[in-house]
Amino acid sequence: MTIELSHEQRWGVMSMVLASFFLGWAPILGKLAYRSGVTPFTLAAIRTIIAAALLWGAFLIFWRRDISISWRGLLGCISVGAVNGFGSLLYYTSLARLDASLAALLNALYPLWVVLFLFASGQALTRITLVRLTLAMLGVFLLTSAGAADLDWLGVTLMVAQAATYGWYLVLGQWVLADVPARTGALYILTAMACVVGLAWVVKGEAVETIAMSGWTAIMALGLTTALSRLAMFSALRRVGGVEASLGSLLELLVSLLLAFLLLDERLTPVQWIGGALLVVGMLLLTRDPGMHLAEGNEPLEWKREWD
Repeated sequence: MTIELSHEQRWGVMSMVLASFFLGWAPILGKLAYRSGVTPFTLAAIRTIIAAALLWGAFLIFWRRDISISWRGLLGCISVGAVNGFGSLLYYTSLARLDASLAALLNALYPLWVVLFLFASGQALTRITLVRLTLAMLGVFLLTSAGAADLDWLGVTLMVAQAATYGWYLVLGQWVLADVPARTGALYILTAMACVVGLAWVVKGEAVETIAMSGWTAIMALGLTTALSRLAMFSALRRVGGVEASLGSLLELLVSLLLAFLLLDERLTPVQWIGGALLVVGMLLLTRDPGMHLAEGNEPLEWKREWD
């Protein structure tokens, strides 16, 4: 039986694929920047500022009407952006300590944190949720126990914390931004992120390192892919459902693993591949997990993800 997709659905799926492709570059470009002597806070700050500037340019040219936002919506965006900005600092600090492939796999734990936060707010756990939690814990155990002998546990902890932060960001965004258009919300969330990471960079008070041209190239590319991933997601929002969005997250992970293999010469052990496969199965089960709904009849949280 052949399933015919409408023009809107085809455009949404294509946009989702593009967004996932751009997002998959994040850990790779981050590692390339580190090889050029860039520090995590410098990378997080400049990358986010560049992305926000590019997004503002796009809005001023193409979507000037969408810049308008209520004070209540603006405060919501600031709160969500602050959480995401903090998570961004955790992500790039952790990435400096871990291989890009391991970082990408650990970062894929965020949907489990979403469910745990919803459970803490009173939503019941389903059997599928418990299976996914079990698979995730086993997957993380295999990923970390079969890696290098000098595995950086602080890096692992920071990336797991970043996944938790991102899960809270998704839940918080769903609660406080229900009346803010996704495109407008993303603009102000990214702007708030830029302010948070920029302030953290200044407060840290370290002398700005000398950045080689290769480092600037990686930072600029990371800022560009961040902005492009959001623009692609704008086209996908409300055109695809939770299944497509979940598979988009899986595609992002696969892109990161492939690029880490090709460009960074990273290799996972056979046991780590098994652990990664368990995480992938858990991601696929997300499409059947009612625990990803805030309430009966609502769209899955993945649908409204403002991609990091």
